[in-house]
Amino acid sequence: MPSSSTQAACSSSSSFSDYAEAFAQYVRRLVQTLRSVVEAAALSAAEYCARLLIGQVLRLTEHTARTILRMLGRRPIQNEEIAVPFPHVAAVFSSPKYRDSQVQFLEEITNWERGNLIGKGSFASVYRGSNDDGFFFAAKGVSLSEHKQLRYLENEIAILEPLDHENIVQYYGTLNDGKMLYIFLELVSHGTLEQAYMNCRFTESQVSDYTRQILQGLKYLHSCNVVHGDLNCANILVTESGRIKLADFGLSKRMEDHSYGFPSDICSLGCTVLEMSTRKYPQSNTKKVFSVELAIRSGRGIIVPRNLPCNLRDFINQCLQPDPNQRPTAAELLAHHPFVNVSSFHADS
Repeated sequence: MPSSSTQAACSSSSSFSDYAEAFAQYVRRLVQTLRSVVEAAALSAAEYCARLLIGQVLRLTEHTARTILRMLGRRPIQNEEIAVPFPHVAAVFSSPKYRDSQVQFLEEITNWERGNLIGKGSFASVYRGSNDDGFFFAAKGVSLSEHKQLRYLENEIAILEPLDHENIVQYYGTLNDGKMLYIFLELVSHGTLEQAYMNCRFTESQVSDYTRQILQGLKYLHSCNVVHGDLNCANILVTESGRIKLADFGLSKRMEDHSYGFPSDICSLGCTVLEMSTRKYPQSNTKKVFSVELAIRSGRGIIVPRNLPCNLRDFINQCLQPDPNQRPTAAELLAHHPFVNVSSFHADS
């Protein structure tokens, strides 16, 4: 028979676990409430900047909830199972308006309707889509008669299907309707980083935060032996809460040799960070990764403005080193560079 102290310890542990799990759910619903407030804001430039700042708070609370649930190793509690101590709070969170909809599990998308055009890339058009369940998504389509463009979309499908990361646009499925091939993706209606910096100049802390998220996505991609191959602000999406999503994988490749290809993504990252910081693509005749890489290797590289903050300038220069073998990996930059290290950044600011 267990001792009274053992029983007390077990009881205490159980109570803490229950409390922590309920708290995590409370935080997740707080995130949804804050997000609803952000989404309700008008789309003026000033309010857009405010939403970007609020996004940092949203991501912090989301991270806290995920961390607690991951440490507990339990399934998320359903809405009806949450015990909220205040009736008026319970009433708010029980409303369908605030139910957690960030992670959606779909067997397949059927009976869908194609809505308005929301973007057009180099090889495909992107439409807003919805199904009978009221689920919204992006539908990226190419005509079956466009054989060259079709190869790019088929490549994107093959690359994206096995990937699963919070900083990679989520893949939902595909459809061939006899005229078009579609890939269904997470709808990130806030647009690209290029559109974002045109609306609002990024602060240094925002560039640091976005760079950190891009690196997290790149670290995951490279661990899966995938080279993005076309990284720039026009191919990176940002949610209303400031979550970064790497997108447009038509030129991506799977690499068996880890030493080849990954440094080109780091080079593109340096150009992307410089673009976010200056609101224009670095001086170059092209955005094509191969051409930029050749220019940098031949000594005709990109000039980094000296008026940029020291850590930011050093980060970009490390990414743009002419010798690709001297460029740090995404994992090394995340772990060691002060520009994307949260504690170092705040200590310097």
